[in-house]
Amino acid sequence: MAQASKATTSRALFEILGAYKHFGGAIALNHADFTLRAGEIHALLGENGAGKSTLLKVLAGVHTLDGGTITLDGKPFIQGSPRMAMSQGVTVIYQEPSLFPDLTLAENVFIGRQLRNKTGINWSEMRAQAKALFDELGVDLDPSRIARGLSIADQQVVEIAKALSLDAQIILMDEPTAALTKSEVNRLMLVMRRLQEKGKSVVFVSHRLDEVFAVCDQITVMRDGSTVAQSKVSDSTINDVIKWMVGRELKDLYPKMESKIGDVALEVNGLSSASEFANISLKVRHGEIVALAGLVGSGRSEVARAIFGIDSYDSGSVKLNGKILPGGKPGISVASGLALVPEDRRQQGLFMQASVSRNIATEMLDKLAKFGLVSQRSENSLTQEWGKKLQIKYPNPKAPVDQLSGGNQQKTVLAKWFATNPDVLIVDEPTRGIDVQTKAEFHRQLSQAAASGKAILMISSELPEVLGMADRIYVMHEGRLVKELSRKDATQELIMTAATGQGRGES
Repeated sequence: MAQASKATTSRALFEILGAYKHFGGAIALNHADFTLRAGEIHALLGENGAGKSTLLKVLAGVHTLDGGTITLDGKPFIQGSPRMAMSQGVTVIYQEPSLFPDLTLAENVFIGRQLRNKTGINWSEMRAQAKALFDELGVDLDPSRIARGLSIADQQVVEIAKALSLDAQIILMDEPTAALTKSEVNRLMLVMRRLQEKGKSVVFVSHRLDEVFAVCDQITVMRDGSTVAQSKVSDSTINDVIKWMVGRELKDLYPKMESKIGDVALEVNGLSSASEFANISLKVRHGEIVALAGLVGSGRSEVARAIFGIDSYDSGSVKLNGKILPGGKPGISVASGLALVPEDRRQQGLFMQASVSRNIATEMLDKLAKFGLVSQRSENSLTQEWGKKLQIKYPNPKAPVDQLSGGNQQKTVLAKWFATNPDVLIVDEPTRGIDVQTKAEFHRQLSQAAASGKAILMISSELPEVLGMADRIYVMHEGRLVKELSRKDATQELIMTAATGQGRGES
């Protein structure tokens, strides 16, 4: 395991004591404490709903505490205004950056603060300063290029450059690696260390504990709105952190149950789509969990969308229980017993402003309707049934789903599709961005579904998840299936060799 770099100084820069925050009857922070030191990379950890997002929004000026104190460099921190937080040297890098796509990178760095000379905007100076900031961070980006089409990793670098241009001393990073490839994660870690070398302090929120132990100096763990542990990385282990987060030892992250493998439920033959994927053939049997592994961009999600009928394809066929499914018709797929939990739950899996009950009932409205009307009682009854089965935490069935934690949003998507009683369930990156305990529960639900006879096709970039849950594994590389592995033969090395194109032609 890589060693975290050492903080440049032990001086307390940002300190929160006894933080208390409630929203209506829900307590989000309950006397939480947090101390950030100058020149430190500090991990803020906890399960979904533990309070870390609320604490981060307090630091960013979005929320004001109902109780407790915050000091910045020994002076009271002015709360409740993101602009005021920035003026005090605090800025946020979100998981999904919000650049202006049709402006240049230089314009995005200096948005609202354009450099001027006697004749107007000084474009050449803006480009020069943006280039200097990119060079400072050790990345090769052209300040004159348009932001549209930039990778998430490069967008985050532009946001970090913007923070440096504002002379930010504290940079909050909220799940910045969730959508990045391994090489992009490594580059972001180098950028974080460069920030540390410049004396900046970084707060790093992540569910990926290996990354925390690779780059951070200090750990603060939250549970149920309170701070339960503060420790140096060098004095802690991953097992310690998991125990602090869940309040007990988590013995089984991959609770794989024995199941009887039955007949073929899903059969894909020669599926091809120009520029996306070619000649995809795979089978998933009742009672089986089959993983579709590969690097980000290998075409896995595109294959899943084509199988489900969201996207059309040029040739090939999809059979469900021996019957051909027409391409491009997701409604028929659902009616035939196919379900898809998409990679992007917020954009593709849920109606974020709608209630929990409406989201869970979305695919069941025809069955719940009486005389063409759906009663709230029937929606709530369905929600209570699946909420109990999947242990979804929500204030009440009427609550908008965007008020739930990420893990509970993910469970809501799963509940929506489980309620349809599908024969085949496709799950695309099902545990991305959720905490370890919710991840273990999600795995248990998938394993139970397979044990009950359902067929599961799981797309995952997490190799331990693939190895822990799958009965068989297909590996994709650049739009093609390049390897099939059994559970007993699969290793991380074999999967990565195939995923990087080194094992083509082997099976």
